[in-house]
Amino acid sequence: MVRPTQKTNLYTTKAVILLDSEGKRLIAKYYTPDYATAKDQKTFEKALFDKTKKINSEIIMFDGQVVVYKNSIDTFIYIVGSVDENELILTHLLSSLYESLNLLLGSVEKRVIMEYLDQVVLAIDEAVDDGIILESDPSVIASRVTKKGADGDNVPLSEQTIAQALRTAQEQFAKSLLK
Repeated sequence: MVRPTQKTNLYTTKAVILLDSEGKRLIAKYYTPDYATAKDQKTFEKALFDKTKKINSEIIMFDGQVVVYKNSIDTFIYIVGSVDENELILTHLLSSLYESLNLLLGSVEKRVIMEYLDQVVLAIDEAVDDGIILESDPSVIASRVTKKGADGDNVPLSEQTIAQALRTAQEQFAKSLLK
C-alpha cells in the first residue's frame, strides 16, 4: 500500500509532559487543542502514565499519537507528537531536553525539578515553542536558560536575573576584600 505524501510541517510536538513516579503532573505544556480542558489533560496524563509505568520501552503509539518518553529516578518525561511524526526527531528532542536539564540541575528528579521549576520551564520553552522545535543542542539550551554564553562570557548586569546579579555582586565584593 502506497501512503499519500504528507506535507512537511514545522509543528512536530503536540505536548511536553513531566510526571512524577505516581503519575502526578510536575509540568505540562500542550501545543495543540487536542486536550483543551484541564480535565482532558489530566485524564490523558493518567492513562499515559498507567500505560508506560511498567513498559520498558522508549516509543509507543498511544491514543493515535506517537509518544517518546524517558524515566529518570522518580520522573517521567514525555514528548507527544502526531501519528505521522518522525520518531527520531521526537527522540532527539527528548534526549536534548533531558541532557539540558541534567546540565542545569545536576540530576533530573522531582525534588530538584520542583526547586528549580523556573529553569525547567525556560529550558522547555527554549527547546520547543508552540510545537516547533527551536533548539536541540543541550549546551545551547542550558546556556540560554542561565543567560551565559556557551564559552562562559560575562552577561551584562542589565540582562541578569536578580539572583545572578546578587551572586555577581558577592563575587566582586569577595574579590575586593582579597586585594
